[in-house]
Amino acid sequence: MTIQWAEVVKGFGRYLRIERSLSPNSVAAYINDVRKLKEYLVENKNGRLPSDITYNDLSDFIAFTAGSEEAARTQARLISGIRSFCRYMIIENIIADDPSALLESPRTGMKLPEVLSVAEIDRMVASIDLSTPEGHRNRAIIETMYGCGLRVSELVNMRLTDIHHAEGFVSVTGKGNKQRLVPMGSVALREIDNYMAHRVMLPVITDQNILFLNRRGKKLSRVMVFNIIKNTARAAGIRKNISPHTLRHSFATHLVEGGADLRAVQEMLGHESITTTEIYTHIDRSYLRDTMLLYHPRARRK
Repeated sequence: MTIQWAEVVKGFGRYLRIERSLSPNSVAAYINDVRKLKEYLVENKNGRLPSDITYNDLSDFIAFTAGSEEAARTQARLISGIRSFCRYMIIENIIADDPSALLESPRTGMKLPEVLSVAEIDRMVASIDLSTPEGHRNRAIIETMYGCGLRVSELVNMRLTDIHHAEGFVSVTGKGNKQRLVPMGSVALREIDNYMAHRVMLPVITDQNILFLNRRGKKLSRVMVFNIIKNTARAAGIRKNISPHTLRHSFATHLVEGGADLRAVQEMLGHESITTTEIYTHIDRSYLRDTMLLYHPRARRK
């Protein structure tokens, strides 16, 4: 069945709000970019449908907008919006291959990720009402995501057999089904134990080996985890625009600020390239200075 533009754009908006947790202004901007693309395709490509978009279509569209002297940052955001749109269509099986994969963005400088302080994370944990059925589960989710630097997909698929309690490690299945061992601190392990004492009271458990379950005994969805994190932050009075990924960023940032080796952080995050991990040295500039003062022969004072 052919999917029309209106249906795809509507679904893309839901994806941006729920899965990506973007602000209303960002959602509106991305939707506007997609509508620009649609208008261009109607006028210049015989009304191409979303499922039929090619790389040449997108390349021609970017060149068309560049002719209007868009600033580099605006142009980069436009390309980012188009990539997100294509990624959404792949997730929804509207297209099989990503036509935006080879698009090149103009250089605009790096935007650093949002990070929570330790005090803000403590406030989030303290704000959870443990008298509710989901209280211990939600506290264990936050401590596990922050304590291990997990992606939301890694969290929802975590199994009881992945946790090696005595050794203090968890087996994580990341992107491309690649597995890694991540240390798990005593706080996260304790909160998981507390949650397990309440988990057994669920009336039905569909998959006994999945760790985090909803009230119907089924695996949590990614959207539910997004909502848990957003609602907990709101209850703690945190005004930052955060998502589950913010806890992953905070995990890495606090490790680097504490002097952790970048290679170790790379391994724990499951980054293929060290350059991806190096963004956290930009968040804490003192890390770079301390490294230079410690190791460079001309930096030592006599």
